[in-house]
Amino acid sequence: MRGIEKTKREQKARDMLVLMGLPQAFEKKPHQLSGGQRQRVALARALVVEPAVLLLDEPLGALDLKLRRQMQEELKAIQQRIGTAFVHVTHDQEEAMALADHVVVMNAGRIEDQGTAERVYGRPATRFSATFMGESTVVEGKVTSADSIDTPFGIIANVGRPIGTSVLIAIRPEHIKLGEGIPVRVRDVTYQGSFKRVSAQSMRDPDLIILARMPAEARIVPGDVTSLGFDPAHAVVLSG
Repeated sequence: MRGIEKTKREQKARDMLVLMGLPQAFEKKPHQLSGGQRQRVALARALVVEPAVLLLDEPLGALDLKLRRQMQEELKAIQQRIGTAFVHVTHDQEEAMALADHVVVMNAGRIEDQGTAERVYGRPATRFSATFMGESTVVEGKVTSADSIDTPFGIIANVGRPIGTSVLIAIRPEHIKLGEGIPVRVRDVTYQGSFKRVSAQSMRDPDLIILARMPAEARIVPGDVTSLGFDPAHAVVLSG
């Protein structure tokens, strides 16, 4: 379609397949390729015309977990080799954090948050960002002085919020620990291999559900009554 003569066209195709690690695929039919190989061929087909920017819309969504993680590594390596800008659209938060140099979190067509994956996850700007990019327990707080915010978990530092205003605080599950804090009853414990995902209900406020990641060896079961706290340094005061 672009008027490139056959010999040059075929050579470019072969060169791109070599770049994708599939030199043998040139002579094969689609049904002779695995799912991961087909994904790489699709990528080669898009890149062979040398676009300035490549849009990838849920490219790994149909793959199983093991193959998806393998393709994440390959996509990142390919992008770094060729230097083309990739705009990668995904609902998979882990995939976004694994691949992106710059993460943009969108909600109903509006940008909620953006920045490095580490910043967006560690210091989300809004409630939507905090709950979309991984899980968070979100609690209400009240600014009680120029230096402090009162929350159900205790006092955390205030930075520039007017006294008397209400704010939302996000706490990641990995920052919530067993110990002094809110008395809770454990509702659910899910073993995730390297950790246990714990859902617990506050005994002071039944509407407050706290999510925590406990060590895999933690002895905790549904029905346990315990207390959960966290290091105030990890609290994130949300802007909206």
